[in-house]
Amino acid sequence: MSEYNKWYHPYDINPKYTERVAYFSMEFGIHQALKIYSGGLGYLAGSHMRSAYDLRQNMIGIGMLWKFGYYDQVRNDDNTMRVQFSDKYYTFLEDSGIVVPVIIHGNTVWVKALVLKPEIFGTVPVYLLTTDIPENDYLSQTISHMLYDPEPAARIAQSMVLGIGGAKVVEALGGAARYHMNEAHALPLAFYLYAKNHHLAEVKEQLIFTTHTPEKAGNEEHDILLLNKMTFFGDIHLDEVRFITGMHGQMFSHTLAALRLARIANGVSQLHGEVSRDMWAGNDGICEIKAITNAQNVPFWRDEALYGAFEQNNDEALVRRKAEMKKPLFEMVADQTGKLFKTDVLTIVWARRFAGYKRADLLLRDLHHFFNLINREGQPVQVIWAGKPYPFDMGAIEVFNKLVKLSYKRNNFAVLTGYEIELSRKLKQGADIWLNTPRRPREASGTSGMTAAMNGAINFTVQDGWIPEFGRHGENSFLFPIVDTSLPEYEQDEQDYANMMQILEQEIIPAYYQNRKKWVQIMKQSMRDVAPMFGADRMADEYYTNLYQE
Repeated sequence: MSEYNKWYHPYDINPKYTERVAYFSMEFGIHQALKIYSGGLGYLAGSHMRSAYDLRQNMIGIGMLWKFGYYDQVRNDDNTMRVQFSDKYYTFLEDSGIVVPVIIHGNTVWVKALVLKPEIFGTVPVYLLTTDIPENDYLSQTISHMLYDPEPAARIAQSMVLGIGGAKVVEALGGAARYHMNEAHALPLAFYLYAKNHHLAEVKEQLIFTTHTPEKAGNEEHDILLLNKMTFFGDIHLDEVRFITGMHGQMFSHTLAALRLARIANGVSQLHGEVSRDMWAGNDGICEIKAITNAQNVPFWRDEALYGAFEQNNDEALVRRKAEMKKPLFEMVADQTGKLFKTDVLTIVWARRFAGYKRADLLLRDLHHFFNLINREGQPVQVIWAGKPYPFDMGAIEVFNKLVKLSYKRNNFAVLTGYEIELSRKLKQGADIWLNTPRRPREASGTSGMTAAMNGAINFTVQDGWIPEFGRHGENSFLFPIVDTSLPEYEQDEQDYANMMQILEQEIIPAYYQNRKKWVQIMKQSMRDVAPMFGADRMADEYYTNLYQE
């Protein structure tokens, strides 16, 4: 039997962090080789697990082992993107020896836990759940096949495996004092805990909740009768479910229920905390919503040679290393597109999950203006886009493919596929400017800009998410002026576009080509300011101090 079939850490627990915490997340972006993540939520969870290990915290992760990962982003014959699902195998995961039953729609589904041991990637133990085992029928096996399955019943079943199956795995390991739900995907956990003695106060004492998005699509709702039919609430009578959650209508809000069943919750930036409090303020019985700003694990993401030059205050070595960091990215550009980018040319990168509110194509609002911009005489610009749309979001896929078609035969305009951890790392290391264009205030945090800054890329961004806590225009970043969010979206886009182009043409491009001293000063100030305030050690400490042990 494995030592990982009990609560185990390969270190002495730091006395500051003794509370036993089980961290539930539908995805974990831990390493390129472990493809069980889609984007920012997973990257955040992965960094949290790494920093919990670095700080010797008494925590474990509970997640899902997705057979097909999220999906593989590949190309059709015309270079547009294609969604491909393929089996993934991980010989570095170990059987924990734990198999637990979960009743879904009257059927017993067996859930097996495999463990990612700390010594593999430098995380606390992470237990990954799968239903793809011989003990289950084929339909039950498919529950853990696809991250964010588009079929509502499958999504509900996935939540039940994570929440109920995860809770039973934690019990098999000896139990926890705190259960932390990273988003409301694991909500059945709350009803499982409540069913033990029907004492809501005890559930609240144990349950912590992090909400990640003000987007409607990120706050799931389902028909309460469908949830009840699928045994989402266990054996709890529907009248009692309505009583403890305050849900008396047809649609059941997972986020609102989590806010009513948790002892305390948090948004993922100071601005997002304010937005979340305003968003849910009209609802009775919700818990306090604090704010703990997201962060990323510095040792994992930062280029140490660049940081070494920064620490030595060696500007020449800093600039030289930044140019060297562009080469692996540009080799990937050449491999995918046949285009040879130059290390001495200003390189702008837009890379993140493709979603409508993130406005991937804002820079292309006026195509004539855009092509004039990137072909300026003596001051050229290279632009790279990358990112994965949700595989069934046809609108986002259409935007991605539009970019591909516009980039065709343009020497300094590239669109890359395969946006996963290693490409993300190369993009951040190779970028001079990290462009971020969401409609304010719809970006909860936006941690990609943090890891970009750790690698000498300068943020050029809407003032949303974490940026108001970090950005100072012309000192450590370039910031879009705040537009009136009461305006129609079309007018907001027009104003943001005009401001973006003005700053690019009048400040960013001249600074890069004509005032290198100022450029390097901004780069260095960005690197100085991003750590330790936006390193995940600070975040992991705040969760214990402000939520778990309060």
